[in-house]
Amino acid sequence: MTPALRAAFQAQADACLALGSPFMHHMLPLALDAVPAGSALAQRLLDWPEDRLTAQHDAVPLRLAGALHANALQGNAPLADVFGQASLDASALTQALNAAYQSHEAHILAWLDRPPQTNEVRRSAALIAVSHWLTARFGKMMVVSEIGASAGLNLNFDFYRMDAAGAVYGPAESHVRLAPDWRGLQLAPCPPYVHDTRGVDLNPLNPADPDDHLRLLAYIWPDQQDRQALTKAAIRIANAPDVEAQDQVDRADALDWLPGRLGHQAPFLHLLFSTVAWQYLPAAAQAKGQAIINAAGARATLATPLAWFRMEADGQSPGAGMHLRLWPGNFDVPMGRIDFHGRWIDWQAPPPDFA
Repeated sequence: MTPALRAAFQAQADACLALGSPFMHHMLPLALDAVPAGSALAQRLLDWPEDRLTAQHDAVPLRLAGALHANALQGNAPLADVFGQASLDASALTQALNAAYQSHEAHILAWLDRPPQTNEVRRSAALIAVSHWLTARFGKMMVVSEIGASAGLNLNFDFYRMDAAGAVYGPAESHVRLAPDWRGLQLAPCPPYVHDTRGVDLNPLNPADPDDHLRLLAYIWPDQQDRQALTKAAIRIANAPDVEAQDQVDRADALDWLPGRLGHQAPFLHLLFSTVAWQYLPAAAQAKGQAIINAAGARATLATPLAWFRMEADGQSPGAGMHLRLWPGNFDVPMGRIDFHGRWIDWQAPPPDFA
């Protein structure tokens, strides 16, 4: 394999370690080394443009990792017997990888055709927090819209419970229980009432579809059982009859979708949000999208306020920035910072009645 491929896989291995997966840190370099020389899989990897190996859309090491995890989740031996065992020696893992490549190459090649796709439920901690803050400020029911919604699991944030700084936010009986390390200012609970939700994604996943279910779980690493359990619980909520969450994500370009979605409805507050999605739009698309949102904001009234919340990389650290725009008034409200996977929140929002 080429130096560029080795560097890409090692970089992804290091990123997995930083995000709490020692097994993937151990496995990824071995997965590349175990690819049979001269195979169709080897040729596919070698043919990939080197400058695209780690690009967000391509993310070749993640594609291969997801394919292998999917193979294990489907119960295919011997990989299913060893995948996720952090104490496993390199020789045994390499043998299992070799067997998977030989027996399931067509499956793995098919997974390489599509970019990775996740729906990190722990990011709902930010949405729970901002929704309580907005409810305290406006006292209104909400219409909720998400850009880059994937399977729409975070659109159901009001069905999830968050325990933070000694307070409980959300339904106490929820099977999705988030417990971020809460830092910064206190936030008084003020439960939201969500009237309607809708999301948009170029490739939405349906949590009720078995193939999409597998895809969601395949990109959550096997030694991260807490994330697996949260995602499974969120999928069960999405599929529950009383949630009515099926088919709530539209397949479309966000810029085509926004103008029709941002019409104001009295007496609702409209919350538009993205979590680690807006940052991947090209600069020109961001500018066009912001113009659409600004125009909707200019039409907002006290009876029909608009809130635009972004949890996105902003060039600062640690984690992602949490930024809120509010109309009427066109207020720019910094809300603090959050871990990209929602493991901690540094809440720095002003009081809801700040202006």
